[in-house]
Amino acid sequence: MFSPNGHCRRNKTGRFAMDAKLTLEDGRTFDCRSFTGPGEAGGEVVFNTSMTGYQEILTDPSYSHQMVALTYPLVGACGVNPQDVESEKIHAAALLLKEYQPFPSNFRSTGTLSDYLRDRGVLGVEGLDTRALTRHIRNGGTLRAMVSTQDLDPHSLKQRARQLPRMEGRDLASRMTTSRPYRWADGKPVPVPEDTKLDIGIWRHREHRPSVVALDFGLKYTIARRLARAGFEVLVMPATTDAATLMAMAPNGLFLSNGPGDPGPVAYAVETVRELLGRLPIFGICLGHQILGLALGARTYKLKFGHRGANQPVKNLKTGRVEITSQNHGFAVDMDSLDKNAVEVTHINLNDGTVAGIAHRRLPAFAVQYHPEASPGPHDAAYLFDQFHDMMKTA
Repeated sequence: MFSPNGHCRRNKTGRFAMDAKLTLEDGRTFDCRSFTGPGEAGGEVVFNTSMTGYQEILTDPSYSHQMVALTYPLVGACGVNPQDVESEKIHAAALLLKEYQPFPSNFRSTGTLSDYLRDRGVLGVEGLDTRALTRHIRNGGTLRAMVSTQDLDPHSLKQRARQLPRMEGRDLASRMTTSRPYRWADGKPVPVPEDTKLDIGIWRHREHRPSVVALDFGLKYTIARRLARAGFEVLVMPATTDAATLMAMAPNGLFLSNGPGDPGPVAYAVETVRELLGRLPIFGICLGHQILGLALGARTYKLKFGHRGANQPVKNLKTGRVEITSQNHGFAVDMDSLDKNAVEVTHINLNDGTVAGIAHRRLPAFAVQYHPEASPGPHDAAYLFDQFHDMMKTA
């Protein structure tokens, strides 16, 4: 825990804290200290307004190449446990906090957040003015940054931040996707044997449950759990799977998952979805929503600072009901680019009026720009999984 430069002192818990600095690409610098030992990280800085759910946030593949600042001021009291992960590893590049609470008080906890991050080589810092950082991003837009305990020179960190690749134009889905098909069975991923033929015979419960292929662009485990809970037999396939392979398996429906990065470069998936429109019922979430939008001829664009939190209000334009939703995305579907004769806007984000849900007027296809599986977050939108189920009956 000692820095070779001597930037180390005891904090109020008696542990050693290491001086660190966070510098944005525009030069704005924040003092902070590491609670996970020496290290550094770089990426796009984003903020999340959720009050709970930091373990789900850290392991959500949609946060790949991003450093997450939590606006809630005290983090760590819930500890960590093996059940709340959304993937096999932490995807966030770093965790940025106002204050870390090192003593968990939760009956489900099996360890501390600091040990969890340290054991996985992920930097966590506290003592950061997260309110000032959030306001800076909100006013100026999302920025790249470097945080380090080793390089404390703001000029150096600024130059290094500017050398990081931007999120625009990056196909991260192909990096996050599974390398081989797997079933979701007994609450966990079960790899499909390599010699298994990908045809209609792959389904084990087709006579009793609707079969769903989920294209994995960075799938959260809780989405697979909710699909299974809704009564589906779920098979997860790589993002690059083509339409012919999917049709050979003859699923009852196609699910388009969440994931990181810019939807524009994920052209292979857009083409696959375009070929399957009208042939399979389709449901998309987050990046899956953007991919469906592109397949329907719309455009996407990068938001100024994105929507990330478990308290985003969305209005269902069909029912007039306002739902509080969990969201995590930096891109959106351009409402003006939608073909209004073919596509209906079903939901809007009440914070900024952006598109939060679309549906085809004639074909069985719909998607939402938020997370109805609610992990972390409220359960107002859980009905969408049942809506997908009902769509298969009538398609």
